[in-house]
This record gives sequence, structure tokens and C-alpha cells, in this order.
Amino acid sequence: MAIRSVKNQYLGINAHLHSLWQSQGGWPEFHTRYLVNLADSLLPKLLPMGYSTRIEPSLQIRRIDLWDLPENPVSDLTIYDLNPLRPTQPQDLSAFSNVSELVLPLTETLLVPPRLEREFNTIRIYDVREGQGEPVVWIELLSPSNKTGSDAKDYLEKRQKILESEIVFVEIDYLHETPPTIPKPAKFRSRYEKPRNIPPHPYYIFIADPRPSYREGVIRVNGFDVDQQLPTLQIALNGDDVLTLDFGKPYNHTLEAAFYGPQFVDYGEFPENFDRYREDDQRRIALRMLSVLEAAQAGVDLESGPFAVKDLSLEEALKAIEAFKS
Repeated sequence: MAIRSVKNQYLGINAHLHSLWQSQGGWPEFHTRYLVNLADSLLPKLLPMGYSTRIEPSLQIRRIDLWDLPENPVSDLTIYDLNPLRPTQPQDLSAFSNVSELVLPLTETLLVPPRLEREFNTIRIYDVREGQGEPVVWIELLSPSNKTGSDAKDYLEKRQKILESEIVFVEIDYLHETPPTIPKPAKFRSRYEKPRNIPPHPYYIFIADPRPSYREGVIRVNGFDVDQQLPTLQIALNGDDVLTLDFGKPYNHTLEAAFYGPQFVDYGEFPENFDRYREDDQRRIALRMLSVLEAAQAGVDLESGPFAVKDLSLEEALKAIEAFKS
């Protein structure tokens, strides 16, 4: 019998589901559901501070000296400041860095270089819908086509355009089978550390803040692994306002409300393309599967998971899973 549950049995990203969606399709539905739940989780925090958020609002961003930019980029999720008198510059951005976070210079990190050498002080933003304020944060959940294929170039140009407009750009990357959209091999010197490579992870969340200018902006790199909790991060809005964004609760709510587990996940079988994971992530997947198999054998309600995992090597975990299956 298949081993299934409504509850997400992983501490974070469900490797079974994300492997399935990348190999057989189905990502667009998750993409839409997750963004709706993420936006719903933000509104109770944003409205008391005088901000709002919208899903897929169209913006026209024009430069008086450069008229051939891509027209009308569309965001996944945008945060707007409803107070026109609030200072647009945030407090010291270094206050928002986590211990495990890598902070890099914005202009040396992204693949697309700035379009002009001078400061970007001639930007005007025209909102196509009146009364919803000025955009502060632009959130993108990457789809497979944004990372490879014909849409990748357009996506990078759109991202560059938003950053040049001094809008905070949050990029959510839950796609482990394709490399991140910032260069991994290159070495960088952050404001706080010696030069080092961007550490390899299957999942990333990038927060690029181009304020007070593109040249002075930084990008905060948050990478995390299979069976690791999704991070809770702080994002500087305008003035002294700070948004604490929990990426994990909306994610788990999305999986459970859509009943993805009972429909698509069998914890007794390995994820699609299991060999495409790094060895340490294969070990985490195997240990998670083993914990679910043992709980099911013992008659424990799987909806009370996720359960503690054993400290075994990948080889030991694979042998234990094979013993269960045989």
C-alpha cells in the first residue's frame, strides 16, 4: 500500500512533490496557490503599517533617457506603501542579516550588468491603478521557464529593470534541478566576510535591496537544504518599517489545503530523479522516508508528523528502506 498523508512529512520543502512537478509538470497550480496563501499571510501585518499587497499588478516603469526597455513587467506579488509622506529609504540594512546569511554587493552579483554607469536618479514610476500607493517590494516565485529556456532572458531583464527602479526584489527559488539565477562559481567579498563561494543548496531565497542606489545595494543570499525549515526573513520597507516574512507556514498550508500529499506523494517510493539530488540531500530524503515508514508500521497517525529521524549514513538508510519494502 502507498504511504500517504495530508501533513507535509518534511520539515521544509517536500522533495517528493517538487521532483514530481519538475519532471512531470504541475508547477503552475502550486505557484498560484502558494502566492495566494503568501499574500494572505502578509496582509494582516502590512495593513496596520500602512502598506498593502497585490498579486500580479501591472506596472509601467519608464526612464526619460532609455525608452526601449521591456514594457509592463508583471510581478508575482508586490507590496505597496499607502503613505506618500513616509521616507522611502530604510534604516541600516545590515540589521536584517541573519547569522547564516551571505551578503553580497548587488552590482557584482547579478548576471545582468547595470544599463548605465551613472546613478539611476531619473526614474519615474507610473501605477496603472490609482490609489494603491507606490511599489516597495517585488516578490517572484521562480517557475522552471524563468530559469531555463526562452523565458529566462526576459525574466533577467525584468529583474534588472525593477532593481534599477530601486524596488526591493525578493526571488524565491524552490527548483533544485536547475542552478540559481546568480552565479555560483564566482567569488565575492561581502560587507562582513572574506571572499568565498556561494554555498551550494537545492533551494534559495534572494533579497536584493537596491537602496539608497543600485551601486550601494546588496543582495542577501539565503540557501537551505532538503528537510530544513523554510526561513523567516526580515525585509526593510520604507523608513523604519520592517516586514517579517515567514515562508514556511504559507507553504505547508498550501500543500495541506490542496491535499497534494494524498494525491501525489508516496513516502514508500523515492522521489522522481532521486539521483539528481546531492548525496547529502539524498541522505536527508532517505532518513525522512524511513521515519514515515517506521511510524506507519507502528500504527502512528501520520498526521501527527513530521517525526524525528535517525542518525544513519545514506547507505544505512537505503538498506533500511529496502528491508521495509521487501
